[in-house]
Amino acid sequence: MTRYLFGRIFSAILTMFFITAIIYAQLALAHGSALDVLGGSGGERTAAEYEAAREALELDLPVWLRYLHWLRDTLRGNLGVSYRYGAPVGGIIAQRCGPTLLLVGTGLLLAVLLGAPVGVMAAYRPGSVWDSLSSFFALVGFTVPRFITCIAFIYIFSFKLRWTPTMGMHAIGNTSLGDLLRHLILPASIIAFGSMGYLIKQTRSACLEVFQEDYMKTARAKGLSELEVIVKHGLRTAIAPIITHMIVAMPEIAGSCAITEKIFGWPGIGALMIDAIRNRDVPLIMGVTLTLAALVLCANILLDIAYGLLDPRVTYSQNRRSA
Repeated sequence: MTRYLFGRIFSAILTMFFITAIIYAQLALAHGSALDVLGGSGGERTAAEYEAAREALELDLPVWLRYLHWLRDTLRGNLGVSYRYGAPVGGIIAQRCGPTLLLVGTGLLLAVLLGAPVGVMAAYRPGSVWDSLSSFFALVGFTVPRFITCIAFIYIFSFKLRWTPTMGMHAIGNTSLGDLLRHLILPASIIAFGSMGYLIKQTRSACLEVFQEDYMKTARAKGLSELEVIVKHGLRTAIAPIITHMIVAMPEIAGSCAITEKIFGWPGIGALMIDAIRNRDVPLIMGVTLTLAALVLCANILLDIAYGLLDPRVTYSQNRRSA
């Protein structure tokens, strides 16, 4: 287990290295630079001032050398200073981590609490109306683009029903828990809606096999009620696909969360990334990229370990996991 854990950590470090290198190269190949956004090429500065600004931002250096400078500073704990905000990147990101973790955590919790029971019941009654409805719901949740879901939810629950606010994390001058929950429920429901589709299908597939096993008949023969059979065998079996879904869906959740945060004005890392890209703020883009990659990879490692702890059939080695 220890060797496997160290292997996963080493693999995660290499993955983060390649991710940051690719993103940095893409930013360098993109048209324009931060100076274009900050007014450096619009006649507001002289040629000498413009060149001095380029040197200050190290835009006169080769791409590979700029990346090595960024990597060196990052290893020292310095993510640089944002071009747009003029503040340390680490401090800006730290302010945004809490709202994003709250949003994603609440969305995943809702997805598990709603999606797992639906998948279990669909497997318990295969071919029923409930099974057909759950399959249709899973298909819609899995295939509909996230921005369309956001627009539909805002139109129904905010404009028509007027149940929830449409923007921000708090109302102006109101920082109560109740106000936070009113602002949180709609974007968190959208995160949950997108995650439930895959979760329902995975849970149904896993439980469908279990409900056909002989020991289910034995459990009923022992006098267990149908509810006890479903809870003890169905929901217990659903744990594995839940963890599998979280491992597979982490990158997609991180990407879709940015869209949700931007549409709802939620002050999280995803919305910060979109603003940084629009402003060509390279230090902030790289800082957010590194943070998101680290969060996703760490979550994958933790969930992978939890998978092995919950399923005794899973054994670990340094290079592979086998059942």
